[in-house]
Amino acid sequence: MNVCRNSLRYIPLIRSDEDRITARIIELATNYGRYGYRRVAAMLRCDYVINHKRVERIWREQGLKVPKKQPKRRRLWLNDGSCIRLRPEYRNHVWSYDFVEDRLRNGRKIRWLNIIDEYTRECLASIPRRHWKHTDVIAVLADLFIMKGVPGYIRSDNGTEFTANKLREWLKNLGVATAYIEPGSPWENGYCESFNSKMRDEFLNRELFDTMFEVDVLTKLWVNEYNTVRPHSSLGYRPPAPQAILTAA
Repeated sequence: MNVCRNSLRYIPLIRSDEDRITARIIELATNYGRYGYRRVAAMLRCDYVINHKRVERIWREQGLKVPKKQPKRRRLWLNDGSCIRLRPEYRNHVWSYDFVEDRLRNGRKIRWLNIIDEYTRECLASIPRRHWKHTDVIAVLADLFIMKGVPGYIRSDNGTEFTANKLREWLKNLGVATAYIEPGSPWENGYCESFNSKMRDEFLNRELFDTMFEVDVLTKLWVNEYNTVRPHSSLGYRPPAPQAILTAA
């Protein structure tokens, strides 16, 4: 039969914790539907000593996979103008911000202002509102500067909320340099665009929103999960919370 004798006679060993590990993998795959087996393996290492190959084997045996599309679900339980190309080198070196849009079930538009620290990958703020003005952006940044400190640069596209004269003058007086990307070149704001795509894939595409209160509550839950639970591949599959960066250093 041209079959290796060792392979033919091999009896697989079932470990004592196999059922417990399998149940935990299924639970994580259910709760975090957009995570693959590598990210699930990183989360399991918080509680178990486990190899990613074992997670992959169980993942395939259970027929788990990341679906291309997921249906949205309703939560019934809630009634100078130049382009500066630079890499972040430390915390508060470069921040970036951008808007993401979605809609309520009644069709009304929502806009999230997302602000991230490009070095730590931490989401500093994700605030949903119906409408935004440059004065609203200034108010949000002022609160963040008090809590987190003042960054050296802040990167954005050329939206009217970010290029308003009052906003630029206010940032200049605080010593924050504005790094505007070239028009029509979103890849120059890659860190924030990457965060926006993850937010849309793992959060916005999975939720149905009925009220702004529901939007606000679910956004805070997701941001907390992103900062403290979600393994980030560029950080060695650690969450982007600041304490994780300090531990790694």
